[in-house]
Amino acid sequence: MGEVANQRHAVSPSTTVPVAAASSERVSAASDGEAAQPFLAADVGGTHARVGLVSGCGDAHGPVRVLHFRRYACAEWPDLAAMLRDFVAQLAHTPHAAAAAGIRECAVACAGYVLDDAIVNGNLAWPVSIRAIRDALGIRQLAVINDFEAVAYATQFLDAADTRCIIEAPAPPPGPVLVMGPGTGLGSAVLLPGSPRARVLATEAGQISLAPGTEREIKILRLLRRERSHVSFEDALSGPGLLKLYRALAELHGRAPRWSTPAEVTAAALEGRDPVAREVLEIFCGLLGSFVGDLGLLYGARAIYLAGGILPRIHDFLLASTFAERYLNKGVMRAWLQQVPVRLIEHGQLGVIGAAGWFLDEGRNPRQGA
Repeated sequence: MGEVANQRHAVSPSTTVPVAAASSERVSAASDGEAAQPFLAADVGGTHARVGLVSGCGDAHGPVRVLHFRRYACAEWPDLAAMLRDFVAQLAHTPHAAAAAGIRECAVACAGYVLDDAIVNGNLAWPVSIRAIRDALGIRQLAVINDFEAVAYATQFLDAADTRCIIEAPAPPPGPVLVMGPGTGLGSAVLLPGSPRARVLATEAGQISLAPGTEREIKILRLLRRERSHVSFEDALSGPGLLKLYRALAELHGRAPRWSTPAEVTAAALEGRDPVAREVLEIFCGLLGSFVGDLGLLYGARAIYLAGGILPRIHDFLLASTFAERYLNKGVMRAWLQQVPVRLIEHGQLGVIGAAGWFLDEGRNPRQGA
């Protein structure tokens, strides 16, 4: 399961780095003391979880401050509660030891959706119980936001210097901003301009049916359909999807698969050690370009950011691939897409920052029914 529809759930009972991630209007909605009270923010993916101690700082250009940050490998921990407990325990050895004792709130950005007490997502390393986390940490509120919704929330304050150009275009006018990318799943969200603050639409775009654009991709789709009747873009454009593409293409070449992980396939392709792996990565980039172009048209995007754990590793390959050709191959809409810049962002702290910014704006003391 990939990054899915907007699901919010609130349960009530390093070096300091200022980064922009939320609108300044929220400052008037809460007292300065409440905004400055440190709390936890976590960005939980299928492979890694990023956790931060954060606080609001009231700066319109950087209203969230990350006080301490750490990245965890999910497979090394029995559950999310244990990971967060470790993070809090480690704060005792930092300048923020006193703040650790006062933590009463946590915002979690996570792929999946909330069902009763659980965050449901087949890509996570373990089940996630909201109540178990709240009880383990002794906090009064835990709020959940979709992971790509959080990243999209943070991008509204990104500086161009923090990104890498994939497709150059003039500076875009105000309008929707698409954020999407492959990792353990295929996530996407859209930042919608508004007043007094922007809103984010989380989507299930990764579950859209895979649309091949070449004869080779049609043959691959036929092979993938042997396993399930519905083959989504996530079944191709993700870490597990990359491996599915490789196995299908190896079969078409009449070869036994040599590699058993997405990382091995990627390395073999980038290092030129396996022509099948290299062809797979080319197909991956082509499909991605086609899908990004489709989503850009669907949402009327004026700018597009690519995120996720895979693309930063294949940046140079992506630039030399058919990504741009497939992105622009939209008939009469080609000229329109030529005006929409596409840039690559490193995930880094963005999910943590976005979750914290959303929590300060909307998650803390949420509106009835939100």
